Amino acid sequence: MTGQGFEVRRARTGDVRAIKEIVEPLVQQRILLGKELVVLFESLQEFAVAVDDAGEVIGCGALHVMWEDLGEVRTLAVRADWLGRGVGHALLDYLEGEARALGLHRLFCLTFEVDFFERHGFAPIDEQLLVDPEVYIELLRSPDEGVAEFLDLSRVKPNTLGNTRMLKAL
Repeated sequence: MTGQGFEVRRARTGDVRAIKEIVEPLVQQRILLGKELVVLFESLQEFAVAVDDAGEVIGCGALHVMWEDLGEVRTLAVRADWLGRGVGHALLDYLEGEARALGLHRLFCLTFEVDFFERHGFAPIDEQLLVDPEVYIELLRSPDEGVAEFLDLSRVKPNTLGNTRMLKAL
């Protein structure tokens, strides 16, 4: 997928340090949760990156499968000097395409960027149970913090203050 002076592709191991650099300022601002370098390497297959014409990583985003029909958009970030140039939109479009290819029917995100995600068809969700009770029980067994955020468990509340839980049907 290409845009004005950039393209979006699947992330490679050589991109991980650049992903960390792009995400770190947002971690410092408490917009994104920090991830250790090893965790980024372990989850590399979930990531897509936007690269400029020189091959430099200018944005990233990840798609995490949570259940058979449900995924989460994670770690969507764009380098400051590329903001407002369609990079975030292109990354999200790419991740949505990947979600459809995997057979997912819903995408979740936890974000401060409500307007951005609303422009892509996401809608805020309240405290309602978004899965069947038996799926809820299965999801409770997951050690993944993103799953806990989706379920709105009290143990993740300090990490999610001010964020909006959003969902999109694909």
